[in-house]
Amino acid sequence: MTVTDSQRQQLDERGYVILKDFMSGALLSALREKIEQLFDAEGESAGSEFKQEAGCRRLANLANKGQIFRDTIVEPILLELVRHVLGPEIKLSSLNARSVNPHFGSSQPLHCDMSAIPDERGYWVCNSVWVLDDFTEDNGALRAIPGSHRYHKSPQEVLDDPTQPHPDQVVLTAPAGSLIVMNAHLWHGGLANQTSCARTAMHVFFARRDKPQQQYQKQLLSRAVQESLSPQLRDLLAIDDPLNDQLSSNPTVRSGFLK
Repeated sequence: MTVTDSQRQQLDERGYVILKDFMSGALLSALREKIEQLFDAEGESAGSEFKQEAGCRRLANLANKGQIFRDTIVEPILLELVRHVLGPEIKLSSLNARSVNPHFGSSQPLHCDMSAIPDERGYWVCNSVWVLDDFTEDNGALRAIPGSHRYHKSPQEVLDDPTQPHPDQVVLTAPAGSLIVMNAHLWHGGLANQTSCARTAMHVFFARRDKPQQQYQKQLLSRAVQESLSPQLRDLLAIDDPLNDQLSSNPTVRSGFLK
């Protein structure tokens, strides 16, 4: 698989691109199995390193919880698309999973990840959604407002109620095994799950290097994991980056970046 001009154009114009059949069957099965194992092992504390959410199961800090997750960070096609959005200087911001419970009837408000507005250098957040269960119209798929990454405003600044349907929204449906790469300044949010099955996805989220990580990886990763990292992963996780240490460990700088 190679990145095409059409995919780059979709990222530029719509703010997202969907790559179907991105994962092999073996990888899809292995990710599902590992994530369910972690949900079982972590129980009520699952997601507590970052945040927990009513009506959903969440996992956080997955870069610390298995090589299978660290391998997704260095996937070449993903990195090429992320760099198309952010430029060459990128780092992992967080690596989480979110599973919407069956019959959970509350949709997320439209939002930009980290409440991020493009700055004088341009875009600085880009997310990828690894579709582990089919995304359908009624099981909690993402809705998005195409082109809204160019508004340079958050939905909270513009909309009376970001939880309500938007006249321009589209639902990003995709079969399990797909990858959605999204300019994370795009207005988006998860829909309600109206079905009897959970809907699970993994989020491999990147930031420009001059911004704080959503989750400070150097602080969260165990010593053993840090010592095992390849040079590429050490770079993408910003383990040896003094600027990242300054940005991500300073509570004043990080204020507002944990949303």
